[in-house]
Amino acid sequence: MRLPLGLHDDLGILVAGSSRLDFPTEFERFLLQVAANQAAIGLLEARRWREQKQLGERLEHRAAESEEWLRRMADAIPEVVWIAELDPEKVLYVNPSFERVWGLSAEELYRQPRLWSETIHPEDRARVIDAFTRWIAGEDVSYDDVEFRIIQPGGAIRWIHERGVLFRNEQGRPYQIGGISTDITDRMQAFAEIQALKDRLQQENIALREEIDKASMFEEIVGNSLALRGVLANISRVAPTDSTVLITGETGTGKELVARAIHKRSVRAPHPFVSVNCDAVPPSLIASELFGHEKGAFTGAVQRRQGRFELAAGGTIFLDEVADLPAETQGALLRVLQEREFERVGGTRPIPVDVRVIAATNRNLETAVADRTFRADLFYRLNVFPIEVPPLRDRKADIPLLVEYFTHRFANRAGKRIGTIPRATLDWFDAYEWPGNIRELQNVIERAVIVSDGPTLSVDERWLSGAPPRQPSAPASRGTTLEAHERGLIEAALAEAKGRVAGPFGAAAKLGMPPSTLESKIKSLHIDKRRFKIGYPSPDS
Repeated sequence: MRLPLGLHDDLGILVAGSSRLDFPTEFERFLLQVAANQAAIGLLEARRWREQKQLGERLEHRAAESEEWLRRMADAIPEVVWIAELDPEKVLYVNPSFERVWGLSAEELYRQPRLWSETIHPEDRARVIDAFTRWIAGEDVSYDDVEFRIIQPGGAIRWIHERGVLFRNEQGRPYQIGGISTDITDRMQAFAEIQALKDRLQQENIALREEIDKASMFEEIVGNSLALRGVLANISRVAPTDSTVLITGETGTGKELVARAIHKRSVRAPHPFVSVNCDAVPPSLIASELFGHEKGAFTGAVQRRQGRFELAAGGTIFLDEVADLPAETQGALLRVLQEREFERVGGTRPIPVDVRVIAATNRNLETAVADRTFRADLFYRLNVFPIEVPPLRDRKADIPLLVEYFTHRFANRAGKRIGTIPRATLDWFDAYEWPGNIRELQNVIERAVIVSDGPTLSVDERWLSGAPPRQPSAPASRGTTLEAHERGLIEAALAEAKGRVAGPFGAAAKLGMPPSTLESKIKSLHIDKRRFKIGYPSPDS
């Protein structure tokens, strides 16, 4: 008897036989059918088991191939790929890029899983560790966009951008972490350079605006008095050199204008002229203003900033009201003058500087040195070539020219045509002492132009410091006053030159005029220049 195994004999055939003539009976046929069915089931399960085993082997092989392929890919990418177990804490995998970026061996990391955190920059460490700790604890904290600095064993600083993935078990508890760390140093350096360039341009724009605003006070030095000629002569002498200049004079006399004139006549003229009013900057910020600061040097220093000395590279820096510098900043300025270098606030690297220093003050620095409010060594470094700018009351002969100059400039700006300046106005100006000097005169003329409706300059006497001016003398006395003032200047120059008129140390050079012109004035004023010579008998002898 033949019985198929399976639905389509695909598993085989069961054959049964007997010597009996009545084989098989109905009952025997039933039993044989049951046996065939059981055999078919057993064969089918055996086949399926074999197929599943083969499939499992193939899947395992493919998984191994996939894992090897993923590992090779992870090993090849420049980013740092890492996987770690949380309990117990251990690193399961880190690709070779870790050694290049961190500068540490992977074996060290496998032995010390927290080694990566020890390299984080001290300024970033607390922030990163706090975020990491809360993240692996399962708190609702993102660790998907973290940037920080690391310090390699050799001291090099690298910027890292890190993204992490947290794996949870069936109970929802974190048990494994992984992530990618990208070296973004080049990007951050490029950003820093762009930011530094932006800051520099901003500072240069500020300096340029300040220069334009301050230059508007005087476009040129106006005047032809003897006192002013002496200043111009000194400017011509010192400008071609690279010497430090100390300009003294009362407020409003035009000290900055003298500094700009020196710069414009020097080889540094194509480079920046940067002005700093030391009195206008808070003492706590003046060092940062002059020398710049590093990021984090103090509260509010969110990024590195260049100071005025760096902005003036190759040019001239003008330190107005230098007597008001704090003691510690005086020391830093002295270092610049002596060593030609400085350090930013919060920095440790000396920065070389090529800048000419011109300082100015309306105070007596020798008195400040005696009072120990100004360093003596700094005073001597600044006082290489002193220039004293005379007050307006000592150069009254320049007032008509200054009035005409300011009237023309402010009238053009206001779109007015003012061509007449009353003689009485000039007499008031000549009689007035001008405590605010040229700056006060400029303000008075600007106000007069504003209120003048016609072609004549209109000035109210009450504008002169709010007090009535001294009544002018008769017209003849004005000439006498100017003559006496001129005589005094010439005699002082002759006394200093010991009666000599011509030559580099003569009175003419000191007054900034040709010797022939001075000889003419000496003659017209009936000055006996011989009495200033050494050995000449005095009138009382």
